[in-house]
Amino acid sequence: MMFVLNLIVRFFDWIFKIVNMFYFQLPIYIATGLFKTRKFEKAAKNHKYAILVAARNEEAVIGNLLKSIYSQTYPKELVTVFVVADNCTDKTAEVVRNSGAICYERFDDEHRTKGYALQFLVKQIERDYGTQNFEGYFIFDADNILKEDYIERMNESFDAGEKIVTSYRHTKNFNDNWISAAYGIHWLRTVRTEHRARSVFRLACRVQGTGFLFASEIIKDGWNYVRLTEDRSFCADAVANGYRISFNYDAVFYDEQPTDLKIAMRQRIRWAKGNLQSFTESSGKLFLHIFHINKDKKSRDKSFFKRFFQNLHYRFMSFDMLTVTFPYPLITFIKRIVVDFLGLALFYIFDAEAQTGVMSYIVEKIWNIFGDGAVINKTQTGIILLVLAIIFELASNWIFNSFYAAFILITERKCLPRIKWYKGVIYCLGFPFFDFVGEIAMFIALVTKVEWKPIPHNSNIGLEELSTK
Repeated sequence: MMFVLNLIVRFFDWIFKIVNMFYFQLPIYIATGLFKTRKFEKAAKNHKYAILVAARNEEAVIGNLLKSIYSQTYPKELVTVFVVADNCTDKTAEVVRNSGAICYERFDDEHRTKGYALQFLVKQIERDYGTQNFEGYFIFDADNILKEDYIERMNESFDAGEKIVTSYRHTKNFNDNWISAAYGIHWLRTVRTEHRARSVFRLACRVQGTGFLFASEIIKDGWNYVRLTEDRSFCADAVANGYRISFNYDAVFYDEQPTDLKIAMRQRIRWAKGNLQSFTESSGKLFLHIFHINKDKKSRDKSFFKRFFQNLHYRFMSFDMLTVTFPYPLITFIKRIVVDFLGLALFYIFDAEAQTGVMSYIVEKIWNIFGDGAVINKTQTGIILLVLAIIFELASNWIFNSFYAAFILITERKCLPRIKWYKGVIYCLGFPFFDFVGEIAMFIALVTKVEWKPIPHNSNIGLEELSTK
């Protein structure tokens, strides 16, 4: 039995090391993002855009979003706002129409995800206006608020030729409690350690649910991303079709985050399930695209090696996006349980040198305190060692991620509200738990059925208050 357990531990340790090899680029991204991000020149042309919003019982917050849209420095005649009031039982549709935006109401409680709502909205736009009559489309959530120059900044990226652009996501209720702060640090971490570098290297950043722009050609056949996390599917499909996803550091919008741990856990499980769905659907296409060689008419007269290096950049982009969609938190969670915890205990039981080393000395001292003078055996030693391994693993990760959170708060302080020092300490100490919840959520999503449920939004913070902060 012990031999089989030891074999399992070694197998998972081997798998984890192999998986980590495919993330060799991350230290490069972190180092690059510390100093540089892509900047865009002032746009030569103002383009015509449509804004898409899926709202479900959002009368408390959607007015602030619409106000921030109509307060933009960008020409108002070039922006049309479309909202789908999705299965609403409140006055969301009334608030939207009173603001001057175009509202469609949808009632279909069987297909409840945001993706289905956007699919419905795009169909209505195609029927009444024609989707190709707009050059690009923004997607926002009802609880978002845009900085005054948001569309102007995003237009600079679009005018530079970028087909898909994501933006700087910040938290409008950052200081509510440690949970909302942890969400805020999570989004800022993506900005600092992923988006900035990928934009420099002209790779594909990942859109994260809201706050992004794409060219109308992307939806010439409609919106076809209806899973629990439609953004992951959108990214993978775009990259597999040869599109890169750029990032504009200067285009800032604000997003409301949950403050209740139960709601946060429910959301993280939904994200995890959607991530798993997206990976199973798109991984094959991305993997094949890594080895794709351009075979269009213009390239037929070129040698194999010229064609190979011609689109090497795009094939690496597919590999990079594959690492994004890969359920890495699940592998990390299994590694912690099997390799770090169980493996260390088994190592002690099987390895004679370990039984006479430093760990043996520590275990014996602990046993002398709690063991009432009884002689300790290998099994008891293994159990104590397992407990020590768990404590050490959690403590070391907690310390590392707390300092990581502090690093993010310092480097991305430009958009943060003023934080008292003791609150900053609390936020940094709480962030590792947020990450650990993500690992647990991935495991739960793997073994359970997950249904979409709305996340309540109640923060009535407007742009003026955010600007003051």
